[in-house]
Amino acid sequence: MPATPFVIEDYVRWSDVDFAGIIFYGSYVRFFEIAETELFRACGLAYAQVFDRYDIFLPRKAVHSEFYWPARLDDRLRVATYVGRVGTKSMTLNFDVLRDDRPTLGAAGWMVLVCVDRHGLRPRALPDGLVDALAPHTLPSDQARAQLGVVPLPRTASS
Repeated sequence: MPATPFVIEDYVRWSDVDFAGIIFYGSYVRFFEIAETELFRACGLAYAQVFDRYDIFLPRKAVHSEFYWPARLDDRLRVATYVGRVGTKSMTLNFDVLRDDRPTLGAAGWMVLVCVDRHGLRPRALPDGLVDALAPHTLPSDQARAQLGVVPLPRTASS
């Protein structure tokens, strides 16, 4: 069975927006973290147990976001997440934000999670069980976006 993005749906809430009713850029991190948590849960890796099971933490090394159109109060967003890259000691989670009425990305982002031991916080190899459990949602962005029906963004001079 081919890998697929994992999708959650949630509304833009009052606490997510500014005075004009437009989503505050930092609110996307909340959507990303909900999608990440639910992805792990769907793969049998609920965070309440995963850290104990593997004796690790997965702190963020980098968080990146890009914004293409403004989400507004009460918009229902679909947030697709998938593992875009698996290294020896880190992985990259990708996030694509969509609305049902638009076939283009509203926002996109990624996070690099580094695997560290819980006691010394030193980098260590990603556990095989973790990588295997996430395999059904590990795929390149172009494949994930094609499955989601995302129309590619036009290239600009700065792209």
